[in-house]
Amino acid sequence: QKEQPKFDARKIAALLDQMLAGKERGGLDEKVARQTIQERIKQFQEMVEQEVRRRLAEDRGAEQIAKTAVQPLAEQVDFLRASRNDMAELRRQVFPLARRLATRLTARRRLGRKGKLDFRRTVRASLATGGVPLVTHHKPHKPHKPELVVLCDVSGSVAGFAHFTLMLAYALREQFTKVRAFAFIDTCDEVTRFFTPGGDVADALARMNAEAKLVWFDGHSDYGHSIEAFAEAYPDAVGPKTSLLILGDARNNYRATGAQTLKMLVQRARHAYWLNPEPEAYWGTGDSATRAYAEVIDMVECRNAVQLEEFVQKLLPA
Repeated sequence: QKEQPKFDARKIAALLDQMLAGKERGGLDEKVARQTIQERIKQFQEMVEQEVRRRLAEDRGAEQIAKTAVQPLAEQVDFLRASRNDMAELRRQVFPLARRLATRLTARRRLGRKGKLDFRRTVRASLATGGVPLVTHHKPHKPHKPELVVLCDVSGSVAGFAHFTLMLAYALREQFTKVRAFAFIDTCDEVTRFFTPGGDVADALARMNAEAKLVWFDGHSDYGHSIEAFAEAYPDAVGPKTSLLILGDARNNYRATGAQTLKMLVQRARHAYWLNPEPEAYWGTGDSATRAYAEVIDMVECRNAVQLEEFVQKLLPA
């Protein structure tokens, strides 16, 4: 017996699709049914885990199990399964995480502070040693600081993930030349104005939720319309110096994907990535449009703060 039972994500995804068979695709009934089924699967998993712990306690003794039981750290908790307390703890960790990342990035830049070889200065200096270049001279190193554009789905269960990542981007803004943030549900609005230097991040998120124009039609996720609206309303947002970062689970209610417009944006950007908080095994199931998007943009599984930290270090080159 194992203390932490493992659940096959692919089988769970297949089971979810089977249970949704017959529901009107993209309709409210399917959305409600999906939410209900996911909650019941989660409850079932918790019941299985409790039963495993109970039986282990019978075999080994409750005291021994209590000693060996390890609670996952907040940064290891899945964004989509995080409780309110988990998310509150993650929010408290945003700025310490940002400071840690900034320190590592600064150290990397110092290690690589030498620029390209300055051939002329090196040859001139070698004249004093008989033409032997004992000392090399280098041009000043100018570390690349990219512009960052964050485009995030803030609907439903992915809102916590989007909020946490927005907060991290806000906290790391000094590592970028420029940061612009855009949010969407079924249409898109720029929310950079809510994140001002010295401002309270919690207030910024509250204002964003209350004041940003994120609903166009019915308030259900519409990635295609949101991508089209973003490209049309903000044609100057993505350029050759931009790192484009898209956040969301790509569950599109069986609507048009806008993949061709996304492809255009990706080609225009310096780098482009899509962070998906769902397990990769769920991608392409049900109303997930990940397959269409993964053909035009690098999609990365980002289920917890540990994976997000690893990704941010790659996003910010030395």
